[in-house]
Amino acid sequence: MAQDLPGAVLFACSRNRVRSPMALGLFKLAFGDRIFVDSCGVRVEAGEEADPFAVAVMDELGFDLSGHVSKTFDDLDDDSFDLIITLTPEAHHRALEFGRTRAVAVEYWPTPDPTLAQGSRDEVLSQYRDVRERLAARIRARFERPVTFGG
Repeated sequence: MAQDLPGAVLFACSRNRVRSPMALGLFKLAFGDRIFVDSCGVRVEAGEEADPFAVAVMDELGFDLSGHVSKTFDDLDDDSFDLIITLTPEAHHRALEFGRTRAVAVEYWPTPDPTLAQGSRDEVLSQYRDVRERLAARIRARFERPVTFGG
């Protein structure tokens, strides 16, 4: 069941190149600018861009990830989030540490790593699409309010 919408959401994963940027893009497609959203990672190399396969599968939905540059929790412009959604165990641990001194809820959404996919380009893209669709379903389930008669 959907819950009240937060004012600011952070998606966090390990490297901020695939899962958390895709979640950010899906969230922006669903909510536009109504809710502030950002993403970060735990182990980030300076200047790393989004994974090309993540860019390709998000482009299929009309969201451009090509300008995304990875960042860590320490690189965030604003750290006043209502909710941090972690997509990897490593990010979850870091988010709990980050949230110790802040009034922030932390949720863990275990998400497979599509960078481990092997095979042809089409097979790899299929794994990335699967992760994208899993994230989209979780976002819909968590944030979209149920439609009721007259309201």
